[in-house]
Amino acid sequence: MDLDSYFADFTARDWEADAGEKNGGDETVRIALVGLGGFARNHVLPALAGDATGPTDRTRYCEVRALVSGSPEKAEEVADEYDVAHILTYDEFEEGEDADAFDAVYVAGPNALHLDYARTAANHGKHVLCEKPIEATADRAREMVRACDEAGVTLMVGYRPQIDPAARRLREMIRDGALGDPVAFHGWFTGHILENGGPDQWRLDADLAGGGALMDVGVYPLNAVRFLFDADPASAQATTSSPDPEFEEVDEHVAFQLEFPGEATASCTASYGAQADDRLRVVGTEGQAELAPAFNSETNPTLTVTRGDEEFAYTGAFVNEVAEEFDYFAHCILTDARPDPDGRDSVADMETVAAIYESAETGQRVEVGDVGA
Repeated sequence: MDLDSYFADFTARDWEADAGEKNGGDETVRIALVGLGGFARNHVLPALAGDATGPTDRTRYCEVRALVSGSPEKAEEVADEYDVAHILTYDEFEEGEDADAFDAVYVAGPNALHLDYARTAANHGKHVLCEKPIEATADRAREMVRACDEAGVTLMVGYRPQIDPAARRLREMIRDGALGDPVAFHGWFTGHILENGGPDQWRLDADLAGGGALMDVGVYPLNAVRFLFDADPASAQATTSSPDPEFEEVDEHVAFQLEFPGEATASCTASYGAQADDRLRVVGTEGQAELAPAFNSETNPTLTVTRGDEEFAYTGAFVNEVAEEFDYFAHCILTDARPDPDGRDSVADMETVAAIYESAETGQRVEVGDVGA
């Protein structure tokens, strides 16, 4: 099979072409950032309002218009730096103050608060881009989907890799049979979380985070295999461990195996206390492909494809995943298209997460969807 076609226009926005650019590229979606944590300040704001260093560094279809924060000093500093006109407290956001200034919200912050902020936005008729994972439990995830459905607003969840061109080219290869039938997926995302935020951060609080390494970085390979295989796992088997005292409330390390209909499997690892690395590999009956790095928004991924004795490695031009994600979200709103990953996609993730944690606790393989049923 000729692989040149997959590399010919590697960074193409296929979603933009599919939508036909109905809005002509002239309209924008005005965004309010709910929460000004490190990722919002260091990655989201530069993509929305910072100085561009290249054609793919800035968003095309959206702009930041409002900041919602519990820290007036921080909000004022950020607003001055990025020339944002409106600053709201959380109470003012809930009351709908300055709601006419924005069309959609980006929900960041602790997982267990996502539903409250998304529901407030939906009640005011605002579209929602919610940071991953969608919430702390599957039940709260379903409630977010219901609230946005009832309000008639778009809900998207921030799995950036689904919008990254390299992952999309890999999915095309799998769908076209370039690797044969999928047999196995291997994915991992590891790092040292205590180097960023110390032991008092909310990610180590079980009530706010809903879990540890699995909920923060493990959901990336979980979501990626569902995206690439275009299928939901049937069952999960897992182990977790937390040898260091800072992780007494949450999992420090997690390893899980998923079984898919058709007998394909996935083996995934995530860690809060291991050498930083993130990559994935798909093995098929006629070839294999590796994407490395797979989940880091700041680096250029290389896609390596092996078929028999032949190997092809390709690194495309740098694409800012955050800018791609926000533009995709805005383009879906402007063209009335359903985003993927939407809320239901993330509910499926959370149902699998529940099965993984149940398996780790019981030592048994758990059918996805059985937990709490």
